[in-house]
Amino acid sequence: MSYVLDANVFISASRLHYGLDFCPAFWSWLIHQGNVGKVLSIDKIADEVKAGADDLSEWAKKSGKSLFQRFPPSLDEQFGEVSNWAMSRQYTPAAINNFFQVADYHLVVFALAKGYTVVTHEVMSDSRSRIKIPNACSDLGVECITPWQMLRREKARFVLGDLDG
Repeated sequence: MSYVLDANVFISASRLHYGLDFCPAFWSWLIHQGNVGKVLSIDKIADEVKAGADDLSEWAKKSGKSLFQRFPPSLDEQFGEVSNWAMSRQYTPAAINNFFQVADYHLVVFALAKGYTVVTHEVMSDSRSRIKIPNACSDLGVECITPWQMLRREKARFVLGDLDG
């Protein structure tokens, strides 16, 4: 199973749960999993992460290259499927237009095309004013989980070394 990560996974990890300064094992795990093709994201997500002009954006530029794949241009069928899904729901025109403009749309298309599991902090919502990734994934048959579910499935372990050393 391979996972494609939303920008909020990287951003929340760096700001809250797995700061680059105090939990380097998380970031090393991501790089390793990227190198073996288990965990990745797309270039549009990289653009969001790199836009921060902070430690995370520097990490993404220097160390995260194996994680961010160039979006393949030949996914017309999946673009059509996701577009038709969005337009067939009761979302506002502004919500649909916004969805088509942001990385979330491309993330869902990529996951649908490749059979990957989407990893995000977003949760399903009944709102008609914003399309949420989990709603799209659920309706399109794409698995969508939290970062913690992914870490548990993959049996990630971030163990402290010798504390006396």
